[in-house]
Amino acid sequence: MTLIKSISGIRGTIGGPTGDTLNPLDIVKFTSAYAAFIRKTTAVKSNKIVVGRDARISGAMVRDVVCGTLTGMGFDVVDIGLASTPTTEVAVTMEGACGGIIITASHNPRMWNALKLLNEKGEFLNKEEGNEVLRLAEEEAFVYADVDHLGKCREDHTYDQKHIDLVKSLKLVDVEAIRKVGFRVAIDTVNSVGGIILPKLLEQLGVKQVTGLFTEPTGDFGHNPEPLEKNLGDIKALMQKGGYDVAFVVDPDVDRLAMFCEDGTMYGEEYTLVTVADYILQHTPGNTVSNLSSTRALRDVTRKYGCEYRAAAVGEVNVVTQMKAVRAVIGGEGNGGVIYPEAHYGRDALVGIALVLTYLAKSGKKMSELRATYPQYYMAKNRIDLTPDTDVDAILAQVKEMYKDEEVNDIDGVKIDFADSWVHLRKSNTEPIIRVYSEARTAEEADEIGRKVMDVVYSFAR
Repeated sequence: MTLIKSISGIRGTIGGPTGDTLNPLDIVKFTSAYAAFIRKTTAVKSNKIVVGRDARISGAMVRDVVCGTLTGMGFDVVDIGLASTPTTEVAVTMEGACGGIIITASHNPRMWNALKLLNEKGEFLNKEEGNEVLRLAEEEAFVYADVDHLGKCREDHTYDQKHIDLVKSLKLVDVEAIRKVGFRVAIDTVNSVGGIILPKLLEQLGVKQVTGLFTEPTGDFGHNPEPLEKNLGDIKALMQKGGYDVAFVVDPDVDRLAMFCEDGTMYGEEYTLVTVADYILQHTPGNTVSNLSSTRALRDVTRKYGCEYRAAAVGEVNVVTQMKAVRAVIGGEGNGGVIYPEAHYGRDALVGIALVLTYLAKSGKKMSELRATYPQYYMAKNRIDLTPDTDVDAILAQVKEMYKDEEVNDIDGVKIDFADSWVHLRKSNTEPIIRVYSEARTAEEADEIGRKVMDVVYSFAR
């Protein structure tokens, strides 16, 4: 069974029986529930819902089902076609729509697809809202429109350019400074929508030369679509040959940004946000936010400018909520997700690229030199497998008590901050496991401190 229903949407592999995989019947039910929720809750005097999709092979089929269902519920659909997640988010507010659906399974393999749900601000639904959509779907508590009140669907393919215009208009994006340098840039867009929008963005930012790998938006991904170093051998080999200043790599829906230095070394996805924050804080001091499992380097850089760092629970909606609460000037997630409120409250690789290129141009540094200016941390990721009858919450409470003399945060599992390292334990909502993230000054120390706390958990489990 691959069909996963959560507060953020519905995802699964294409094909198979209903209720078990992502198929037309379940898509209809879930889209209908979302439409019923929007009808009840939206504060916008609009009848429009925006729909965008990444380039997955199943995308056209899912779009047809989603758009037909929304018009059947009486909504007018603005179909923006092949579009990134951040493009769809900004389209919602630009259209004055009451919501949006992004058809993408993010970094999941080609056989997966999903629906991500947006409110009238172009932001993801929060936990309470997502649970209400799940309830409506489970109870099939929705009513379709009669023949005189069916919605209409229109296509609008102008939003890539509108998104690029928004990025170029940001005060801290300096197109002239980028143009003067004459950057040579390589990109890997993993055969999805990044292959459409990134070349346009880079050309309009004044980049001298762009070389692309896997840019044709076929949805037949040329490699594992998660932008981790182990999946990026082709772009790494290209960069190692020399001749480029930087490489940008995105996932299929373009909300995560990874980078390579001019010498072919991976910049480190955790440091995308750190670098952007460094540049932002030089010009607009203020609070920063990332989730509990992101690198400590953001905290270090923030404090360097005399500003305050705050941690949020894992999940983009939680980061955004915390950013708004503390009026953060920059935030995001350690997976390469940059959230810059001056643009919009969503992870946006286009914003990240424009700000990094501006910073690179103004600093006069090479990418490897810029990377060397930040504190060096290494992260380890492990998991603890438990039995279904294990009381995970009780174990986490015991861990919290054991480490009460350290700095402990329990807003999302248990995170223990030591002097030179940290360990974060998160309970899975779907299976009896605890995910263990740890970070330290060396890879060995990160793994060692993580396993030390894991041994503590195993002792409690026994």
